[in-house]
Amino acid sequence: MADRFADKLLTWYDQHGRHDLPWHHDRNAYRVWVSEIMLQQTQVATVIPYFEAFMASFPDVRALASAPEDDVLSHWSGLGYYARARNLHKAAKQVVEDFDGEFPQHQETLETLTGIGRSTAAAILAQSFNKRAAILDGNVKRVLARYHAVPGWPGQTSVLKQLWEHAETHTPDTRVRDYTQGIMDLGAMVCTRSKPKCESCPLNTGCQAYAHSETRLYPGSKPKKTKPEKTTWMLIIEDPDGRILLERRPPSGIWGGLWSLPELDPAYGPEELQYACETELGLTCSDPELIRGFRHTFSHYHLHIQPARLPITGSTAVADSGDQRWLHRDEALNLGLPAPIRTLLTEPEQAALL
Repeated sequence: MADRFADKLLTWYDQHGRHDLPWHHDRNAYRVWVSEIMLQQTQVATVIPYFEAFMASFPDVRALASAPEDDVLSHWSGLGYYARARNLHKAAKQVVEDFDGEFPQHQETLETLTGIGRSTAAAILAQSFNKRAAILDGNVKRVLARYHAVPGWPGQTSVLKQLWEHAETHTPDTRVRDYTQGIMDLGAMVCTRSKPKCESCPLNTGCQAYAHSETRLYPGSKPKKTKPEKTTWMLIIEDPDGRILLERRPPSGIWGGLWSLPELDPAYGPEELQYACETELGLTCSDPELIRGFRHTFSHYHLHIQPARLPITGSTAVADSGDQRWLHRDEALNLGLPAPIRTLLTEPEQAALL
C-alpha cells in the first residue's frame, strides 16, 4: 500500500504539483527552513512576498543571525504569530555559534534548534538534503486522516501518533523531496479543508473517507472554547513635531518584542484620558479625539481596541529609551509593528474595519 500511495502521489505531482515556488530556487537548508516557518498557519500566496523580501534582506543564516531583532520583526509585520520570527532569529544564532553556519543533517540535532519541531526538521532534511524523513504539517494531516479515516482532532496525542505512523509508512526511500512537496500540494490544492476535489484526487481509490462519503468528518475538529473578550485604550500620542510615542512590548506574550502604542486600562472613561496620560505617562495632552474602535482576534482571545489621538500641549517628558521612542510615522513604519497598529498609523479609518 505504501508504494502505491507514494507512486500515485508522485505521478500526480509531476503533472500538477508546484515546482516553481521561490524557495525551490537555490534550494538550501536556510531557504527551506525560513519558508517552512513562514508557512506555519499561513497560506502560500501570503508567504511569497514576505519570503522574497526576507531573503533580499537576510540572504543567508549569518546575515539573519547578525541582524537586529527589530529588523527581523519589521520584515514579519503582518504575518502574525510573531514568536516564529523571534525563534527564527534565535535559531539562526544557534546555527552560526554552534554549527559554524551549517545546518545539521540529523533529525534529532535539528530539533534542538529553537522553534524547529519534528515536522519542520524533517522538511529541512527532505527538501534540502533529499534525505528520507516523514513530514506532518496541517495539509498532510488532513490527507492522511481522510485516507485512513483516522477519527479525532490531530491535536490529541493518540490521534497524532496514528498520523505519524501513517506518515512514516508512506514516505518512500527515493524522490523524498518531490514526495514531501507533493503531499503538501495535494492537501493545499485538492484535499482542501472544505469542498475537496475528490474526483480528481490520485488517491481516491484507496481513501476511506471518500469511499464512505465522509470527508467532512476528517480530520476531527478542535473542541471549541469560548474566547474571552478584553478591551484596551490605544493612544496615538503626538508631539508638536508630529512624532508618535511608541513602546516596545515585552519579549514574550502577544506581539512580543514588537513596537506598539501606549495602552491604558479600559476602566478610564474618555473624559479621564488626559488625566491618565499625565499621571501614568507624565504627559500633558489636549482633549482626546476618539477613533472608531475595532476588534482584533488572537488565537485565544478577542481584543477590543479603542484608539484615541492625544496631541501633547506641554513638554515631552517621556524621553527616548530602549523601550520607548518618539518617531515620525515614516520612521515608525520601518519597525516591527503589529498589523493593526501599522494600519492605525497610516489609515485609522481602515483600522476600524479590521
